[in-house]
Amino acid sequence: MEPRIHQMHQPLPLPKTKKVQDQPTQSFRDVFQDTKSLQVSKHAQQRLQERNISIDDSKWQMISHKMTEAKSKGITDSLVVTNEAALVVSTKNHTVVTAMGREESSSHIFTNINGTIIIDE
Repeated sequence: MEPRIHQMHQPLPLPKTKKVQDQPTQSFRDVFQDTKSLQVSKHAQQRLQERNISIDDSKWQMISHKMTEAKSKGITDSLVVTNEAALVVSTKNHTVVTAMGREESSSHIFTNINGTIIIDE
C-alpha cells in the first residue's frame, strides 16, 4: 500500500437562488407595429358608412394607442366610446368589430366585453 492520501474531488454545492421570472416585454417596434396595424372589419366599415360616422386620422391613432394600452392590461374585447361613435374592438386582433353612432349607443347593452375605453376629445 502506498502511504499517500488520495483526495476525492467533489463539486461544491451551488448556492440556491430564486429564479426571477422574466415578464414578457414588448419592444418599441412591436408596440409601434400594433398601433400602425389597426384593422377595421368589413362589418364595421359597412356600419361606419351606413351611419355616416367619420373619424379623423388622429382619433384613429389615439384609439389604436389606447387599444394597445388596454391589451397590455389584459383586456381582450373592449368598448371604445368617443364623441362621434361607440366601437366594439378586439384588442387581441387589434380590430374594430362593429360601430354605431354615439346617440344610438345610449340605448344599447354591450355584452362580451371586459373593458371600456372612453376618449373625450
